Amino acid sequence: MSASLRRPTPWQRLILPSFLALPVLALLLGLGSWQVQRLAWKQGVLAELAAAQAQPPIPAPESPPPYAHISATGRFRPGVEAMLGLEVRGTTLGGSLIAVLDRPGAPPLLVERGWAPLEGGQVNRPAGEVTLTGYARFSDRRNPLAARDDPTARRFYHFDARTIAAALGAPEALPYALVVVVPAPPLAPSGFGAAPPPQRGPLPDAAHSFPTPNNPHLGYAVTWFGLALAWTAIFLLWARRRIRDT
Repeated sequence: MSASLRRPTPWQRLILPSFLALPVLALLLGLGSWQVQRLAWKQGVLAELAAAQAQPPIPAPESPPPYAHISATGRFRPGVEAMLGLEVRGTTLGGSLIAVLDRPGAPPLLVERGWAPLEGGQVNRPAGEVTLTGYARFSDRRNPLAARDDPTARRFYHFDARTIAAALGAPEALPYALVVVVPAPPLAPSGFGAAPPPQRGPLPDAAHSFPTPNNPHLGYAVTWFGLALAWTAIFLLWARRRIRDT
């Protein structure tokens, strides 16, 4: 029998399946490695947030780093407000209340005061000078699936500092907003005989802490590497059976 008609050995029968299986394995390992990189990036972001929150607030500058701990003093511009996003609390539909803070000798500043109902509710609108502390929020990337903004009605579903400031008649405002942060009151003791919990404070309901982004990348990395291990085990079992049957 000539060499051209010789039957391939069992190991030769695995060459083509191996070339088909290796790209899948490489893809799974690549996705796992990418999630490891994302994990390191997210841990850095969380560390920056923790460091910014631990620092004392600084007067709102023209160009602070994201999530910087800042403060500002001024007066709210009367009758100039916008609503950002939608959030249901209980049975009430509301969103984040955006106002313009006029500061003496400094550009106006957008202020995200907190959650307020779209209609009704006793929203506190101080007329005098106020001092606010919180963190700097810059414009978000536009989500193509988000609802369309309505600058005329001052209803926004995407935070764009320039667009919102222009709709509020303050195009000279700084290109970010101060998100007001008010520490949450301590939890009241529970159980029999305990005093009833305090009523919710005045509206708007400000944020109680700096943002804490979710960090699921470790779980994603374990999932992709686990799939790569399972894919390798399945291929080895299949190859062993194929060699044995041959």
